[in-house]
Amino acid sequence: MGWEAWFTLAVIGSCFSALLLSKVAADVVIVGGLMILLLVGILTPQEALAGMANEGMATVALLFIIAAGLKDTGAISWLSQSMLGRPKNIMWAQFRLMAPVMAMSALLNNTPVVAMLIPAVNEWAKRQQISVSKLMMPLSYAAIVGGTMTLIGTSTNLIINGLYIEESGSGGLGMWELAYLGLPAALIVLAYTLITSKWLLKERIPAISQFDNMRQYTIEMEIEPNGPLAGKNIEQAGLRQLPGLFLSAIERDGNLIPAVSPRTKLLANDILVFAGVTESVVDLQKIRGLQPPSEQHEELNSPRHIRTMVEVVVSNSCPLLGKTIRDGKFRAHYNAAVIAVARNGEHLNQKIGDINLSAGDTLLLEASPSFLEQQKNSRDFFLVSTVAGSKRPNHDKAALAMTIMVAMIGAVTLGWLTMFKAAFLAAGVMILTRCISSSSARRSVDWQVLIVIAASIGIGAALTKSGAASAIAHQLVATAGAEPMLALILIYLMTVLCTELITNNAAAVLMFPIALMTSQQLDVSMMPFIISIMFAASCSFATPIGYQTNLMVYGPGGYHFSDYLRFGLPITVILAAMALTIIPIVWPF
Repeated sequence: MGWEAWFTLAVIGSCFSALLLSKVAADVVIVGGLMILLLVGILTPQEALAGMANEGMATVALLFIIAAGLKDTGAISWLSQSMLGRPKNIMWAQFRLMAPVMAMSALLNNTPVVAMLIPAVNEWAKRQQISVSKLMMPLSYAAIVGGTMTLIGTSTNLIINGLYIEESGSGGLGMWELAYLGLPAALIVLAYTLITSKWLLKERIPAISQFDNMRQYTIEMEIEPNGPLAGKNIEQAGLRQLPGLFLSAIERDGNLIPAVSPRTKLLANDILVFAGVTESVVDLQKIRGLQPPSEQHEELNSPRHIRTMVEVVVSNSCPLLGKTIRDGKFRAHYNAAVIAVARNGEHLNQKIGDINLSAGDTLLLEASPSFLEQQKNSRDFFLVSTVAGSKRPNHDKAALAMTIMVAMIGAVTLGWLTMFKAAFLAAGVMILTRCISSSSARRSVDWQVLIVIAASIGIGAALTKSGAASAIAHQLVATAGAEPMLALILIYLMTVLCTELITNNAAAVLMFPIALMTSQQLDVSMMPFIISIMFAASCSFATPIGYQTNLMVYGPGGYHFSDYLRFGLPITVILAAMALTIIPIVWPF
């Protein structure tokens, strides 16, 4: 090998070490390595930036927008509520969670799926009195293995398919071609989790509880006429065991019904009076079929789905001090509806409209987006701040968003459009039909993930150009003794190791040129090697740093590093044996 090859390997080794031993962000490390290779002349600017034009990387970006559209319309929330239900034990809870997540991750990119479900699972675990650590890692594993079933399930598949298209000039893999591996892998992971988690997955307590903020609010919500909750009893509507909330009374036709039974039937226009904390109020606002009482919100001059939730503290110079919220005409004065009131931690056992405002009262308001700008310097309030994650889903667009996603999948499955074209069209239609705003679409893209992918492609090009990939492939062939199967095993194991130490996308991209050179030197088909990289790079179960979804559930699940090793290493070995058996049969040398 020449100095370029040794230098490239040294840079990659330094990137590995930095990712493993330091807390520097992955995109900073990978881009830094790419910059060094560019400065010393191993890569030209065009080669270094080639990853930005990769079809797979662009498809990942578009799928972030599509997933955000499903979230903003409440489609994901509806799916999660429908699939989770009320399990009788932990094993059934894990099944109710994992099976649908596997299906969802096959049809959507798995990272956004996990991001959207973490709050829902957290809430569900509290409501069902299940340790959240028994659910978060299974959530991640289900999303990972579900993503291996289709071409669009994980960004790794899309990236490697994009590189394969560039190299071979073919149309790439089919939408469901990877199901030969992904489907048995999903069944194995599901069975393994249900059987072994009782012993191998310890109960942990998250370091930060979602409900540490125990400021008690009094909240009123109205049952929408013709909504999905009208006619159901409280238990059927899922309002009995809401975490951080207590249903204290129902107002019906001017009469207050205290000590509400779980079997009490809900009628249209019932006013439900809750006591709860900030996060719970946010969750309550997103439940389909509930709305602030019509007298509070009907006269606001902005549609409900674009309003924001704002928290304010009433000052001693507020002109409405001493007046009730109704008599002071708070809504008309500030163009904002008071949906909850808190006062020194006490429970205010009266209708919100009848509460006399006092200095220091904390109010949760539903207001237009311009409220914050108009009132941030007002002397009427000590504090004005938005409540994170409080935007209400635009439920009216949920069916449309689901239809767009199904049409995208159908177009790819039937071969009418490539994955990139279908995702491009679907994202555009999501924005044009206002399932998602253009600003939300821009915010939804995880640029750190895309930068890591693009920079890794550049470093992968350096492996090929410098001759390092060829030299490594030559050594692999020499070790394998011209046996393709042994070479395949070595490629698979190297990919798994790299994935556990760095990230799945970076590992896959860096292994691609090595696998390509190995197949060329052995004079066999590149397909089994390409498939092995795709699958091995997604089988990251033994460390939290190897796959983004593992890292995402690390804090919410309260896990230790050793939990991943204990629970994830056996399944990594089992799936390796399964994959290395199936790959040569389905994709022969």
